[in-house]
This record gives sequence, C-alpha cells and structure tokens, in this order.
Amino acid sequence: MTAARFELMATDGAARRGRLHTAHGVMDTPAFMPVGTAATVKAMFTDHVAATGAQMILANTYHLMLRPGAERIAKFGGVRKFMGWNGPVLTDSGGYQVMSLAQLRKIDGGGVTFQSHIDGSKHYLSPERSIEIQNLLDATITMCFDECTPYPATKEQVNESMQLSMRWAERSKAAFKAREGYGLFGIVQGGVHADLRAESAAKLQAIGFDGYAIGGLAVGEGQELMFSTLDVTTPHLPTTHARYLMGVGKPGDLVGAVARGVDMFDCVLPTRSGRTAQAFTTRGPLNMRNAKHADDPRPLDEAVNCPASRNYSRAYIHHLTRSDEILGLMLLSWHNIAYYQHLMAQMREAIAAGTFAKFAQDFAVSQADGEEADAG
Repeated sequence: MTAARFELMATDGAARRGRLHTAHGVMDTPAFMPVGTAATVKAMFTDHVAATGAQMILANTYHLMLRPGAERIAKFGGVRKFMGWNGPVLTDSGGYQVMSLAQLRKIDGGGVTFQSHIDGSKHYLSPERSIEIQNLLDATITMCFDECTPYPATKEQVNESMQLSMRWAERSKAAFKAREGYGLFGIVQGGVHADLRAESAAKLQAIGFDGYAIGGLAVGEGQELMFSTLDVTTPHLPTTHARYLMGVGKPGDLVGAVARGVDMFDCVLPTRSGRTAQAFTTRGPLNMRNAKHADDPRPLDEAVNCPASRNYSRAYIHHLTRSDEILGLMLLSWHNIAYYQHLMAQMREAIAAGTFAKFAQDFAVSQADGEEADAG
C-alpha cells in the first residue's frame, strides 16, 4: 500500500520544489495551506479558496471534536464532504489547541484531560483518540499527537516535553490506519535547542513517518530565533519526505523558511488579518482603515490574479472596512489567501529556475519599500 508520497523535483540551495501526491489530489510545494479550523476557511467560499490556487487546507481535531463532533462529521463522509472541499485536507492533532485554548489541562502518561474553552465540559485526548478522530474526519494527512512545548521554558522542561511527544508519536503510529494515498506526519519538537531538535528528528525517523513537521515554533521566540532553529533542524530531516513548518506565518517568514528547506506551511494570519483590515501585497502590508486610501482608485494588487485583488478600488474597500461591512472582511480575506498563493507560486518558479536567492533579495526590498510607503 502506497502512502501519500513526496516527489522532490528541483533544489536551489536549501530551497526545494516538490510535489505531494495524495489520495485526494496533488499539492505543489512550497505550499501554503489555508486554515479551515472549524471546517471553514473564515469568510471564504470553498470554490473561492480553490480558485486562489490553494490545493490543500487544514482542519483541526480539537475544534471539530468539540463542535459538531467527529462522529457526526463521519456520518457525512468526512470533513471534505461535510464542507464541500474537493482537495486534500491535513488535520492538526489538537495538541497545540489543548495547550493554548483548553482550560485546566492535566497531562499524564496516557494523554491530556482538559476542559472545553466553549462550555467547560471535560474531555480526554490521547494519541489513540486523536488519531481516531482524524480517521473519522477522513483526513488526507494526519498529524501525530504531541505536546506543543511553550516558550520560554527551561531546557529541562523542553527535553521532558519532547520525550513525551516522542512516546506519543510511537503510539500515534501504532494507532494509524494506513490507506492508499493517505499519510501520517511526525512532529519534531525540542524548542530552540539544536541537540534536542536533532534527537527528536532521529527518533521520529526511527519510528518512520510519511512526512515530518517542525512544531513548537512561532510561539513567541521571534523570527531570528525561529530561523536559527530551522538552520539546525532541517538538515536532520530526510530529503525524500515533505517538511512542514506548523503555524507559520508572515510572508517574510515563509520566504526565509523556504530558503532553509521547508516545503509546507499553514497559518490563520491571511484571514485573521483580513478581518482586521490588513492586506498583504507584493509591495508590503496595507492598513485599509488608513485615511490615505479613502480616494485611492487603485486595486489592492494588480499582480495577484484574484477578483478581490483586482476588481475593487482601495477607496471602496476602505469604505467597507470603516463602515464595518462584512463584504470588506470577505474581500480582504479572499485577497490575502490569493496573495499567499501568488507568493508560493513565485517561489516555486524561482527554485525551478535556479534564481531563488535573487527572488528572496528582491522580495525583501519590495516589502520594506511598501511598509515605509504605507506608514507615510
């Protein structure tokens, strides 16, 4: 039985151009997966998400187990059919949300007891239950259950957390039901410590996974420390498998991580920023509540092939956001998802052409110029 399979097509320095083959379709990498936490990419129709070029989206075990319930979604044939998405879906295991959202969590060797942030009800999530829920959701890519180590923490605390995640990774692998074109990814932990990251990567490869994620970053350590941690982590991951940096990030984070050998990303930032009137563009971010846009006839970004990016003036979107009209949030979310897909496509083209270093340099200059212009 062939699991989800990564095909490495080109490299340019550490940057990689590849393709992930799954039961529900192909995803070209480097790739950004829009986040559909509760079986919806917020303020977006699924066909609009697909039209931006997104090939895979993310849904979440923790949120869907609480509402509407994994067993209920299974009756509809899984989360893809439930939400009307035709492509592959990756499901986060719930480990991060248990750390960041759940109340009164208590970890034992078996798993985590916690109270729902929604209604205070008590639940228990273990590696076996997390994998079972993801199977009920019919996740194309399942993530092993782990503890997302908080930052800051002492090295002793980080090591203890990482070792727990490795034990849970073994149990996740044992609980996973292999199917044609489906995959299970392990998650490298170890905080910002190079030796712990190397140890975690080695232990996961000894267990054997279909892809390898890098967790425990973008939790407050800052971009410089995140990049230095990637520098000492990705060299320990196999070149034959997909590498996924979880929960990242800003456009500059994506470019810097691709330069360090990462293939896959997800983040709530494009849609969350859209709901707070921020637009990401090829010339840097824009605050659409800023009065300077009130009479601006230009679209958000003509370089981005998306109706929200090209067909509405900045003046109109400024009006919508200042008037608290829902359409403003929808258009900005749509545009931001499209911009992220545009950015990933540019990086894929640059890697294939062997010009990634120049692309990264030009990107940094254009973003800096745009930030300065918008601040003026």
